[in-house]
Amino acid sequence: MQFGWTADEPQSFEVMDAFAGAGGNFIDTADIYSNWVQDHPGGESEGIIGRWMQARDNRDSMVIATKLRGPMWAGPDGEGLGRAHVMRAAEDSLRRLQTDYIDLYQCHWFDESTPIEETLRAFEELIRAGKVRHIGVSNFPVARMQEALDVSKTHGLPRFESLQPHHSLVHRKEFEGGPQQFCIRQSMGVIPYSPLAGGFLTGKYVKDGPRVASQRSAAVRQYFTGDGWAVLDAVREIAEARGTTASAVALAWQLAQPGISASIVGANTPEQFADQLPALELRLSEGELESLDAVSSPFG
Repeated sequence: MQFGWTADEPQSFEVMDAFAGAGGNFIDTADIYSNWVQDHPGGESEGIIGRWMQARDNRDSMVIATKLRGPMWAGPDGEGLGRAHVMRAAEDSLRRLQTDYIDLYQCHWFDESTPIEETLRAFEELIRAGKVRHIGVSNFPVARMQEALDVSKTHGLPRFESLQPHHSLVHRKEFEGGPQQFCIRQSMGVIPYSPLAGGFLTGKYVKDGPRVASQRSAAVRQYFTGDGWAVLDAVREIAEARGTTASAVALAWQLAQPGISASIVGANTPEQFADQLPALELRLSEGELESLDAVSSPFG
């Protein structure tokens, strides 16, 4: 979501170059990124990713995921998961991404005004047309996922194969309170977003320290509590002992949790990405995992 918001196009290209150079191939975005910025209609991130793939001629080696549901144009079908919105939103995303297929197309959140069968039938059309390969959801509670899987089974429709939840050491309950075990039972992939809590778990924020210049600092301040600082202190302690970064420790903890497929990380610069990369090789001990679980228990 940083691309076109906190990272301009050249910076975004640099980050994706670093990511691909390190062997990364999965990029997640959404059509609404970044329509919360003045004069941004949405689609800025998709457009940058599309131009990067064209410039690098690497579409076949990338796995592209995007999301739909939010407001993208005026009128009754401008948002939601009704068929009319799904079909137009898909075509718009394909055009911005400069591709003829989306590897993983996700519902950004559920639509209480649209029957899930209508949404799944629209996705079925897109899959049959070769424009979408797999479908998933983000921010869906267990009851909504179960309803969708039941409808898929009853009507022989494509099923949601993944969940993108909000999850980190300081935001555990929403995912671990039910969706985690559901996804394991249903063999659904899990790709959490905000695993570094908007930058809080990178260690750049210091208790009683100077204010950090960041577009996301206001949202991050919700973690400036006794419990939040205790988690960050524990992460820093392990990072120092293991000779690695706080980001790597926080990500390694998440990747060690049952059911997690991959963490969705964000970076504004290659240097920020490099700070996260050691997580792939870091294996925390049982004692380290237990200590992080214990200190983050207020969030679970």
